[in-house]
Amino acid sequence: MKDASKRLEYNKSRQKINNESMTNNTASKVGILKFTGVAALALGSVALATQNAQALSPLAIVNGITASGGVGVSKNILYGDEPDQDLDIYYPKPLAQAMKAQSAINDGSINDSYPMVVFVHGGSWESGNKEQYAFVGQSLAQAGYVTAVINYRKAPEHVYPDYVKDTAQAIAWSINNAPSLHADPKRLAVIGHSAGAFNAVAAVANEDFLAPYGIKPKDITAVVGIAGPYSYDFRKFDSATAFAAEATPDDVMPDRQIKGEQPPYLLLTAEKDKVVYATNTIKMTKALQEAGVTVENGEIKGASHATSIGAMAPPLRWVNDVRAQVLTYLDKMLK
Repeated sequence: MKDASKRLEYNKSRQKINNESMTNNTASKVGILKFTGVAALALGSVALATQNAQALSPLAIVNGITASGGVGVSKNILYGDEPDQDLDIYYPKPLAQAMKAQSAINDGSINDSYPMVVFVHGGSWESGNKEQYAFVGQSLAQAGYVTAVINYRKAPEHVYPDYVKDTAQAIAWSINNAPSLHADPKRLAVIGHSAGAFNAVAAVANEDFLAPYGIKPKDITAVVGIAGPYSYDFRKFDSATAFAAEATPDDVMPDRQIKGEQPPYLLLTAEKDKVVYATNTIKMTKALQEAGVTVENGEIKGASHATSIGAMAPPLRWVNDVRAQVLTYLDKMLK
C-alpha cells in the first residue's frame, strides 16, 4: 500500500500514468493515448519482464516464476480520486510489441479488437494488492486478453459497500477507456477470487452499483467468480470487521441483492476449499437462476482456496485446471 505522500502525488497528477518498469527496468516509451471521459493520459511505459520479487510470500514466489511471455504492462493508472483506486493494465504480446513502435500508434495500425478482463483480487477485504496478483494479469494477457488488475479500498477503514463501489467504478472505467487501451468494450468480462469474487459479483448483480456511471450489468459480457463468499453470515467470522456493525447478511450478500438484467455467470468452487465452502456458490447459483440468469458451475479438482487462484500462473497449470476452465469460458464468451 502506498504511503500518504506518494498517494498525494498521485492525486495531484491523476491525468498521468506513473512510469514504473518491471525487472531490469526494460521499458519502452509509448505515445499519448486519449482515454474516453478523461483528459490525455500518458501511458508511461510498457515493461516487458516480470515484476521484482516481493518479500517471501507465496504470491511473491508465484510472481517470481511467472514468465513475461512478452506481456506489456502500464502501472498505477488511476480510476478514482481516493487512495487505492488504481489499477495496472496488462497487454498481450502482439499489442505490447505494436505499442513499442510509436509509429504504430500514430498511424492507427494497432488492432483494436482485443477482448478485455477486469480482475479483482481477494484477501478478506482487508489485505492484498494488485502487485501481488501480477501473475493473473500476465497469465490472462498471455492468453490474448487486455487485463486490468485493480486495487480497491480495504477494511477496517472502509467497510461494505465501499470496496464494491470501487470495483464498480473500476469496471466502468475499463469499459469507458477500453478503446484507448486497444480493447473492445463490448467484449469485457469481470473475474474475481475469494473476497474479490464477492466484489465482482456484487458490483454486477445489483445494477445500483454501476448506475452512477451510466453502465448496466448487461454491458458486461460475462462474470467469473472463483471461490467467492456470496452467501454466509459474516457476523460469525473475523470478516465481520469488513461490514458495518448494524449490517445483516440480507443487507449485503449478493445472492439477496440481484437487481437488473444480468450477463451470464461462471461460478467455480475449489474441491478442497476449507476457507469458503461450496454452499456459497450453490446459493448464489440458485438465486441467479431464479432471477432468470444463465449460470454455469465448475469444480476445480484438487484445489485449495489458495491454489484455486495460484494455478492461474502458467508455470503452475499442472497444479489444477482453474486456468483451463477460466480460459475455456472466456474464449467462448469473448472471442
